[in-house]
Amino acid sequence: MTRSSPSPRVVKFHAPEMIIGEGALAEAALAASRLGMRRPLLVSDARVAATAWFDELITRIAAVGLHAKHFTGVSPNPRAGEITAAFETYTHAGCDGIIALGGGSVIDAAKGVAIIASNGGHILEYEGIDRASKPLPPVVAIPTTAGSGSDVSQFCIVNDPARATKITIIGRGLVPDVTVVDPRVLATVPSDVTAQCGMDVLTHCIEAYVSIARSRMTDNLALQSISTTWRNLERLVDEPSDPQASVAMAYASLEAGMAFTNAILGAAHAMSHPVGGRCDAPHGAINSVLLPHVIRYNAHVCADGFVDLAGAIGIATDGSPMTVADRLADEVAKFAARIGMPSSLTPLGVQKSDVTTLSVHALADSCMTTNPRQPDQDTVAGLYLDAL
Repeated sequence: MTRSSPSPRVVKFHAPEMIIGEGALAEAALAASRLGMRRPLLVSDARVAATAWFDELITRIAAVGLHAKHFTGVSPNPRAGEITAAFETYTHAGCDGIIALGGGSVIDAAKGVAIIASNGGHILEYEGIDRASKPLPPVVAIPTTAGSGSDVSQFCIVNDPARATKITIIGRGLVPDVTVVDPRVLATVPSDVTAQCGMDVLTHCIEAYVSIARSRMTDNLALQSISTTWRNLERLVDEPSDPQASVAMAYASLEAGMAFTNAILGAAHAMSHPVGGRCDAPHGAINSVLLPHVIRYNAHVCADGFVDLAGAIGIATDGSPMTVADRLADEVAKFAARIGMPSSLTPLGVQKSDVTTLSVHALADSCMTTNPRQPDQDTVAGLYLDAL
């Protein structure tokens, strides 16, 4: 089986200005100033706010003459109500832009504030693709984890507690204006979070590479990122202060983010989002459980793509493409186990009685539209049951 080339077409590739390297945090305030911010809202969470990086950023912001207001009430899997509260802070302080310092949840919350600031209404009204039509205020993203890719993506994922699910908001206007990636901050991330975020990177690479919206550019980025992740994630989990592993994973996250925001994702993410909303479980951990099952399901239509991915990480590619895809799924599961990820959805809080509701939400998720194989509800339910 020979992997088919992406369909000939005009390809759009969206990416922010990127500032990356040790010490890059010093550039964030200058970037905000260049974008015209004078009263930025600094969005973060309690854990990051307790680190030296938060204090350093505040000092840098003041040094360039900006007057920032802080909001640090973002939870993992950010709730719609938290975005509303952050927007109220933004409005009352007369803010004119947003600086996000944190992981994917923080950056997604910042995007949510930006959407409401220019488009009005409630964040849950924007579920779907291109629902926010008006230009957003400037956003500078400073990721403190190597994983979500939110700092370069057109995605905003929000927890809707009323429906016990996550919604997906997609739009090219959601790509931050500037991302500032400083690998130093990864040294203060707990090892379990590093592992979860790294599995998110791995999932981004694999889903982007077999997406029906892929292109030559996203293919190259996905292959480069998965190779780097496979060689460095375990090192970083075991030794958070390893400078080489930190830099490598910072780049891998950036590359995977650019791949998936332009190719979109697939069934693993579509199925992961409802679980995160219902069980409030870590996104990367959910992905790590679901990914091998989705690889095996999708292999019936794109096994050749999984052969490329297996080769990029040093897995043997002898045998039929289906055999190699199955081997890749096995190795992904083993890799996840080595870095402490769960082997099933059960310890993450999923019960058999949840499966029907989860399946309905997964099928409605925008990420499912670019999966290479379109399932029905019974098939999605079966994948969930296999993962329990």
